[in-house]
Amino acid sequence: MTVQVLLPGALAGLAGGARHLELQPDGGTLADVLDALAAEHPVLCRRIRDETGTVRRFVNVYVDGEDVRYAGGLRTPVTDGAEVQVLPSVAGG
Repeated sequence: MTVQVLLPGALAGLAGGARHLELQPDGGTLADVLDALAAEHPVLCRRIRDETGTVRRFVNVYVDGEDVRYAGGLRTPVTDGAEVQVLPSVAGG
């Protein structure tokens, strides 16, 4: 199975400048995708997940356009060819 991970410019620097990553996770959940991402880009993954492995509060993750907070969190199914988009929240005034 192959999954595309899409990163904004703010996170691309932590993946060697790549904004599109192709991963082959061992399983079919978001947790499996993030585990594969951590194996290749551990610093990037630490910006996405906290020390308990949970997606950080101010990071939004979408699988094929669906917010994982409402689709099962880390158990969200990820199928072959899926797009996983990672977007850090923007704050300020």
